[in-house]
Amino acid sequence: MIIAVAFDTAGKAAVEAKIRAQDIQERPAVLARLMGWSEDLWAKQAPPTYPCLIDEAHVVAELYGMRNVPQAVWIDEQGRIVRPVESAGTYDMVPHMDRETYEVPDAAAAQGMAIRNSYIDALRDWVREGAASRYVLQAPEIKRRMRGPRPDDVVAANHVRLGRYLYTAGDLARAKHHFNEAVRLCPESWNYRRQSMMLDPERVGELNGGPDFFAAFDANRHLEYYPTADLGLGSMGSDSEGSPQN
Repeated sequence: MIIAVAFDTAGKAAVEAKIRAQDIQERPAVLARLMGWSEDLWAKQAPPTYPCLIDEAHVVAELYGMRNVPQAVWIDEQGRIVRPVESAGTYDMVPHMDRETYEVPDAAAAQGMAIRNSYIDALRDWVREGAASRYVLQAPEIKRRMRGPRPDDVVAANHVRLGRYLYTAGDLARAKHHFNEAVRLCPESWNYRRQSMMLDPERVGELNGGPDFFAAFDANRHLEYYPTADLGLGSMGSDSEGSPQN
């Protein structure tokens, strides 16, 4: 089962139009190149039939260590993590694209499609093969890839909770202050950074791609935006230690 989770303090108003588009054909083809969707994937576009949830408190991101979207975690039928959080077939297009038109060069589009297709192929392999998939990781490798929360992560998460409380109470200025504090403590979290930019009523539901986003991106080039998922260290099944419980 696929479950999609949007992280947005503004809730339904921020994401409903994107997960249930009234006319999916209105989405421009430039989006396909930007997102790394091949012609085959683009031809299969359709509104989602799987659950699309809205995490207003960023709880899922906090629990799994998600720093950006889209990221994914693979969990088997026994509730065990078989691949911890990683970029879900995404490629960092921002350095390559025209910031006015969102067009990307052919070479960047091809690279994005290759990364996207490789990830989808790995996911399909896991669906077919289950624990025997070569993309299922052994427990030591899973633990190596997972990183527990640092003290700054814990404090930042509490700032997000305060920010959400103040946002729902109508105190936008103080809410933004706490989200900005979360960004200061966890500058690598683009989820927090985006949220700090998109709380104003006139920006709720907009694409986070304005001048402030690009300024933040340029100022944080040293922070990897979309680390490419490492698909080369799979194993045949799990070892005797088992995998971390979800």
